[in-house]
Amino acid sequence: MTAGVFSYSAVLMGSPILLKLFDDNPTLARQVFQLIKQQENLFTVNRAESEVMSINQAAGHHPVVVSEPVFALISVAHAVSLLPESAFNFTIGPVVKRWKIGFQGRAVPPANEIAALLKLTDPHQVVLNSADCSVFLQQPGMEIDLGAIAKGYIADRVQAFLRQQGVQQALINLGGNVQTLGSPPHEPQGWGIGLKKPFGRDDELLGVLQVQGKSVVTSGIYERYFELDGRCWHHIFDPQTGYPLDNELLSVTVISDRSIDGDIYTTLLYGMGVEQGLAYLADQPDIDAVFVTRDRQIICSSPRHFQFQQRDFA
Repeated sequence: MTAGVFSYSAVLMGSPILLKLFDDNPTLARQVFQLIKQQENLFTVNRAESEVMSINQAAGHHPVVVSEPVFALISVAHAVSLLPESAFNFTIGPVVKRWKIGFQGRAVPPANEIAALLKLTDPHQVVLNSADCSVFLQQPGMEIDLGAIAKGYIADRVQAFLRQQGVQQALINLGGNVQTLGSPPHEPQGWGIGLKKPFGRDDELLGVLQVQGKSVVTSGIYERYFELDGRCWHHIFDPQTGYPLDNELLSVTVISDRSIDGDIYTTLLYGMGVEQGLAYLADQPDIDAVFVTRDRQIICSSPRHFQFQQRDFA
């Protein structure tokens, strides 16, 4: 442990969680982990009882009233899913479950099954009523899943909680969603956050991003995949086809103020590809990105919010 840095860890949301503080404060760390657990219980679809599961179980039958935080996050996911040509679709669950990528899935499902499941993934068939915070999935078999943005939302909640407690310098890593406060003492360049080499060992880095009070979120095809007939079938899906997105990208990293934006934009930019993604970012002054391509290029948007020290990409 580096002098002056106190690290606390737990396993929550199925991921390793790391909190770095500059005061030895196990009570605060315990409060942070309790906050994460409480939020996870609201949004999960990985257990029988949660508000989101109640919505899914009532699909095609009746609306379900949920708490304001859950309704607010569903509203964000819904709006992003309705963007033109959006690669983000929070109703893609039935397709993802059929593929089972990352969960012993090792085969490509029959095309007719994918086509049938795609009919259950139309975000236009999610009816939101802000008057009573109710959500209705119009077809039986539809499912929503907030997993694509829940981590970012929770990371932002942790950052806000730490600020309320008077913490000015900290880092929280929610299984790959990194959110920071300020800069470490004696490190005016900011926090050094490693950018992982796709398909490399855990300690193999493409370089180090340096940020101050920013979120860093990476999405890559190497996170969950299987190989079959010389092709990599990964977990980032094209909502239009029901098959993994097939373009020039291995990963996208987003640097932003809010971690929930990191979750959203890694998916949107992945769907756009490098050229369209860079053009899009030119009009997004609060978002930066690093693209890593299959032909081993590392392409940064104009770095307004980070510095990048690249290593050899061999």
